[in-house]
Amino acid sequence: MKGPALAMEKYESFGLVGEGSYGQVLKCRHKETNQVVAIKKFLEGEDDKMVKKIAMREVRMLKQLRHENLVNLIEVFRRKKRLYLVFEFMDHTVLDELEKYPMGLDESLVRKYMWQILKGIEFCHINNIIHRDIKPENILVSKSKVVKLCDFGFARTIAGPGEIYTDYVATRWYRAPELLVGDTKYGKAIDLWAVGCLQAEMLTGEPLFPGDSDIDQLYHIIRCFGTLIQRHKEIFLKNPLFVGMRLPEVKNVEPLEKRFPTLSGLSISMMKSCLHLDPDQRPTCTQFLKHEFFKKDGFCDVFPSELSLKVQKEFEGNPLLKSLLGDEKGDEEKKPKHRSKKQSSSEKLEREREKEKSRKRHSETEKLKRSSTPQGMRTMKAAQSMM
Repeated sequence: MKGPALAMEKYESFGLVGEGSYGQVLKCRHKETNQVVAIKKFLEGEDDKMVKKIAMREVRMLKQLRHENLVNLIEVFRRKKRLYLVFEFMDHTVLDELEKYPMGLDESLVRKYMWQILKGIEFCHINNIIHRDIKPENILVSKSKVVKLCDFGFARTIAGPGEIYTDYVATRWYRAPELLVGDTKYGKAIDLWAVGCLQAEMLTGEPLFPGDSDIDQLYHIIRCFGTLIQRHKEIFLKNPLFVGMRLPEVKNVEPLEKRFPTLSGLSISMMKSCLHLDPDQRPTCTQFLKHEFFKKDGFCDVFPSELSLKVQKEFEGNPLLKSLLGDEKGDEEKKPKHRSKKQSSSEKLEREREKEKSRKRHSETEKLKRSSTPQGMRTMKAAQSMM
């Protein structure tokens, strides 16, 4: 991390552009390059364990993850015991667009956003990381409509066998039913549920399940899809937080196609797949990217190359990113190519085997040579006569 005085001197602040539970986001200018950046300033000092945990988790995750649809962390520094995270600046969020267009966004634009959101999440999932807080304000959009996921403070690596998750996840409106009932062994599918909620909100301008409590959230979900799966019912009944409560009951279910009759069949199909009550039945990001929703009109054949050009143009126009990613590439090339102990030991064993084979071949050759000489022939005859 950079020295605080030196780090702060590099930037000129234009003022506050965002605020959350744990910090503020300032729009600033990097004086040397004139590049605009976003600096996240955590409100509490490092003495606050929760703030420190969230901040350091975000730093760790974003240093590990580099992808065109994930926001780039440029540098980190401390000042007066507070952490400052410097990010590339993005023009606005999906939430800003929904506030500007309260009736929702055009399906063609939503499709472009969905493709990029899924690509970003797919990269996280391939690297065994769950984002756990997908929502409109955490989807950044550039002026050229490049989309990037941000806010990795609640992201974490996927739990191994027997491990459980214990800390807070996801804003309530985007929480999957397994989270709401208190399942501690959830997985990547929670991010896909949130994507389904996000897609519906982008298309309609309204939150899909705007519950004001966990029970009310479950009511909204059950009203749309009917009763929960058996496993989630059992977890709910055993959860001490719900003692004396019953799962909401709904007489008349209102499915998505009835609730949103003007949406296309492909949009409804995508949403229903994301919002399957059984997490095991929700497709992966990779599977979703092959959905007919993205195949229509040759979208998946044309859009990725268009997007690559936009991403490259933005990168070329950002000296801080060029410097950052160039340095990282150089560091990677300088690293010695260490082979694992397992690999080196197996190679050593293989070399020993080859040596042994060579010795045996050499020994056999010598025997043949000796047997082909007159002395060798006599020795063989003498040996045969003794048998």
